[in-house]
Amino acid sequence: MTDRSLTMTDRSVMLRRMLLDTPHGSIAYDIRGDAAALPIVLLASGAHDRHDYDALRDRLPTNTYKTIALDWPGHGESPLRDDNASPRLRHGGSPLDGELSAMRCADVTEAAVEALAPGGAIVVGNSVGGFSAARLALRRPELVKGLVLIDSGGFVGAPPHVRAFCRLMARPGFLKAIYPTFARRYMRARTDADRAALAAGIATTRADPGLRAVAGLWRSFASPAHDLRADAPRIAAPTLVIHGRRDPVIPLRTAKATAAAIPGAELHVLDTGHVPHTTEPDAVAALLIPFAEAEATA
Repeated sequence: MTDRSLTMTDRSVMLRRMLLDTPHGSIAYDIRGDAAALPIVLLASGAHDRHDYDALRDRLPTNTYKTIALDWPGHGESPLRDDNASPRLRHGGSPLDGELSAMRCADVTEAAVEALAPGGAIVVGNSVGGFSAARLALRRPELVKGLVLIDSGGFVGAPPHVRAFCRLMARPGFLKAIYPTFARRYMRARTDADRAALAAGIATTRADPGLRAVAGLWRSFASPAHDLRADAPRIAAPTLVIHGRRDPVIPLRTAKATAAAIPGAELHVLDTGHVPHTTEPDAVAALLIPFAEAEATA
């Protein structure tokens, strides 16, 4: 069987896994589409990998869009420091030093977009990917032609019950035990793509380095630096907010407040869980394509 991270011979374009060295460690990524096409950068949820976007990418014409999908450090094929094994030997590239956090993911995003789409891109992010995309729009607006927030983190805040849950999820033993049940609840799996994403998330949290990476992410979600609510009115990029009404992790009221706070943002609600693009890729593509077209011709 051909490794899908290396080639996809059933398509007219080659899909090849590559590594990008950043100041924050190496990340695995792949590019699909014509080199001169409009770049769309795809950022996954924590514990998930870049293949969450495969079904959506299948619906985007490769002569019009160049999609760039990333694996977070310690996820998929991206290395994370592991004292018991050499990441260079296991994955290639340099590991991330220190604990992974939402803020480190945002740093990786900035380095990756600057390197891979220096003229700017449509940046699509789910969960911690949404936080990373939104922070990029705030810090480097010239790199974000359009912002798509899918069940986005960064706009929830950290009341006491959220901080308590984040502390629990930051404990590797607890995270490993609870994650399969937790993931089934937030995925609300209905499609093959849902089930593949669910399996990938569970696999990531079974052992290090993924388990340690995801625990670090959860610890960071309670940090004041993960709260972008006060900054939302400063986001100048055209913004599309997509949210699954059945998401138990980030409630719909958060998406409504986010869309209201970002000037000109549009909110679209789908009947899905936390990862709409695996459950309803046709619906997400139907929203993304006209949005991207409008920004390409603006």
